[in-house]
Amino acid sequence: MRLFAAVVPPSARQDELGHVVDRLHRLPGADGLRWTSRPGWHLTLAFMGEVDEELLPELRVRLARAAHRTPPLGLRLHGGGHFGRRALWTGVAGDLDELRLLAERADAAARRAGVPMDEHRRYQAHLTVARARGGDADLRPFLDELGTFEGSRWEAGELTLVRSNLPVSGVRGEQPRYEKVDGWPLEGTVGRPG
Repeated sequence: MRLFAAVVPPSARQDELGHVVDRLHRLPGADGLRWTSRPGWHLTLAFMGEVDEELLPELRVRLARAAHRTPPLGLRLHGGGHFGRRALWTGVAGDLDELRLLAERADAAARRAGVPMDEHRRYQAHLTVARARGGDADLRPFLDELGTFEGSRWEAGELTLVRSNLPVSGVRGEQPRYEKVDGWPLEGTVGRPG
């Protein structure tokens, strides 16, 4: 199974972002981007790639522990950014130190469960809204529009394990399908050592 750990914004917060993304779709050059779909919007914490099913029981135990140690997070989506000329995203504000700590805990949980993880990188909280078709795109007009976006605050209360089902039909524009495998409430106490 192709898995990742994530925080999923509630539908009301996704709708706020959706109004801005709908405007982005109407900008010149929008057809040169592959837009992510709203049902799949999430904040990836730890991408695990292909995971053997035999590792799932231990992975679940360790992710549950990570969630139990982490308090609910006050977050909001805002602004925009990019990774090179290939990915367009909206940023995250709020309890970012705690969100980074949760990402590190999810990564460590996967490693300790035996999942071969890529090289660890500093966590950059973001929600990807589009990727360039063919590699490079002029993202400036999209960044200008996203730059003024200020979403409402929400409380993230769950660490979610998500399965990514990659497109198989070969139809242009087909999106990966995401399904929740499991989830654990964030139950830590604010101010408690991690």
